[in-house]
Amino acid sequence: MGEVVQQKAKKYLQDLAEGRFGQRIGGLSVRGLQIKRVQKGLILCNFVIPKHLSDKDGNWHVGAIATLIDAIGGIAIRSSLGVFKASVNFDVSYFSTAKIHEEVEIESKVLGHKGRLTSVIVEIKRKEDGDMVALGKQWMSSLKLFTKL
Repeated sequence: MGEVVQQKAKKYLQDLAEGRFGQRIGGLSVRGLQIKRVQKGLILCNFVIPKHLSDKDGNWHVGAIATLIDAIGGIAIRSSLGVFKASVNFDVSYFSTAKIHEEVEIESKVLGHKGRLTSVIVEIKRKEDGDMVALGKQWMSSLKLFTKL
């Protein structure tokens, strides 16, 4: 069953990266993502920053970075548990910039589970020199969609 869950997570990530579905902003933030490995609780990708995700100075826009972190973190959880969860705590630290056409490496890793909560960390490093660009930490929770009145 674990391999099926991982394959579904990988397929979802591929479809999102190729723009087949997803919300416009989320899809734009990951379009072109190169998936290197998907296994239980771990996703490794490379990404070349496109011009449409840059700020006025030619840097990767911090909002686009945060959107990518949120998406990749959620998919790492799906690769581990087979379900989607929603962010209930989201923190991003920005260490350096990345310019248009620079390539970055992204590692998303599930750290642990506590009840309905799951902790995930996403590291983004510049491929050329390994410098940390951003570090995202999230707690995500499964949502109870219906309650009895």
